Amino acid sequence: MKRRPNIVLFGDSITEQSFRYGGWGASLTDTYSRKADIVVRGYGGYTTRWALFMLPHIFSLGSTTPPAATTVFFGANDAALPGRTSERQHVPLEEYKENLRKIVHHLKECSATMLIVLITPPPVDEEGRQEYATSVYGEKAMKLPERTNEAAGTYANGCVDVAKELGVSSINLWSKMQETQGWQKKFLSDGLHLTPDGNKIVFEEVVKVFNGAWLSAPEMPSDFPHHSEIDSQDPEKAFQQSCL
Repeated sequence: MKRRPNIVLFGDSITEQSFRYGGWGASLTDTYSRKADIVVRGYGGYTTRWALFMLPHIFSLGSTTPPAATTVFFGANDAALPGRTSERQHVPLEEYKENLRKIVHHLKECSATMLIVLITPPPVDEEGRQEYATSVYGEKAMKLPERTNEAAGTYANGCVDVAKELGVSSINLWSKMQETQGWQKKFLSDGLHLTPDGNKIVFEEVVKVFNGAWLSAPEMPSDFPHHSEIDSQDPEKAFQQSCL
């Protein structure tokens, strides 16, 4: 019997938090129950620059069972502005794009058939970020935004450009979220991270890409027989057939 395929979610805190209540990773796990295993590899605060050091450890070139699909969801930290409170995370745009290229090339080397999906950073609610900083740090909160929506959009466009250049799928989350009026509070909890509604957008967009490829959950086989197929008098028969 074939083992369940793995789908790896690789990214920063928005991926790390994807198994929280209403999270997009949790929703994927529910959708692909008994069809595929969702593996979360999210690292809060990480950028594409730091992600490169993890690549050979998470995606081994010698693996005989590489992931069937991988989402690559970085950029929210790369786009932090230089000279502001989060400048240690800043990665220049061209380096960000080159890092994405290196990640994609490594994944393609792991598997020629892997479905690779680049996800852009979400939009930034600058007012929401300021409100969050004030609630945490009070008078010591930043005076100038450490992230702007304009900068996030530039990195989002860079992500989409790299995806087109390398022939892989992409999800422009920055643009998609801003199609909805009031997106700032509807989709973002602190001006950057996602609310349950924001997670729903990511989930729906990822599933749309998966369905358009070869990872449509309804069309994938389930592992082991459905309980209705098991003869209570001769249960072994159903398992023998499913494991052929």
